[in-house]
Amino acid sequence: MKKIALLLLAVVATLSPVMVWGQTETRWGVTAGATYNQIHFKQSDILDVDRGFGPSVGVTGEMNIPGLGFSVDGSLLYTMRSSKIHYGDKLAWSSRGLGSEICRLHYLDVPLHLKLKWHKMNGFEDTLMPMVFVGPSFSFLVGKNLTEVNSYRPVSVMLHFGLGVELYRRVQVSAGYAFNIGETLRTRVLDENIAKNRCWNVSATYFFK
Repeated sequence: MKKIALLLLAVVATLSPVMVWGQTETRWGVTAGATYNQIHFKQSDILDVDRGFGPSVGVTGEMNIPGLGFSVDGSLLYTMRSSKIHYGDKLAWSSRGLGSEICRLHYLDVPLHLKLKWHKMNGFEDTLMPMVFVGPSFSFLVGKNLTEVNSYRPVSVMLHFGLGVELYRRVQVSAGYAFNIGETLRTRVLDENIAKNRCWNVSATYFFK
C-alpha cells in the first residue's frame, strides 16, 4: 500500500506543473459531507467495534486540463471519525471501569485526488458529468479522547477512491471509501494492539465558478 501511495503522489506531482503552466482551469469551492467510520483492529477478535458517523467540512480547489477529462483537486477539511468500541466485553478493560465507549478522532485532512471525468457526452456533460477519483489523504490529528486507553498517531495517510457526478458544471456529489495505510492507534494494554480507520464517506462541493 505504501508503494501505491507513493505512486499516486508521483502522478499528482508530475501533473501539477503541467496544469499550472499549461492551459488550465482553476476554481475554488466549499465542501461538506459525512463519514461512516470503523476503527478496525488487526486482531479482529480483540474488541468488537461499531461504526460511527462524523461530519466533514472545508474548502476545495480544483485544476482541470481542458479537453482531456483529467483534473487534480486538493482540499483542507475538518473531519471527525468515530467508532463505538466495546471495551467492557473484555476483562482487561472492564476491570478498569470501561464499557462501550465512543472514540472520537478530530482531523485536519488534506486529500489530493486525481480525477477522470466523462466530458464528451454530446452536451449532456453540461447537465451531468460522471467521474471517478483516487488519491492519498494526509490526516493531522488535532483532537482525541480515551487517551488513557489508546495512543494515537499524530499524522496518518489514507488511500481514498470513489465516484461521483458533477451537476451543471457547478456542484460535485461523490461517495468513496478510504483506509489507513499505516496505523491509527494502539491500545495501551494487551501487547499494544494496532487499529486502523476504515471509512465510507459522502460529500458535496459547490464551486464558485
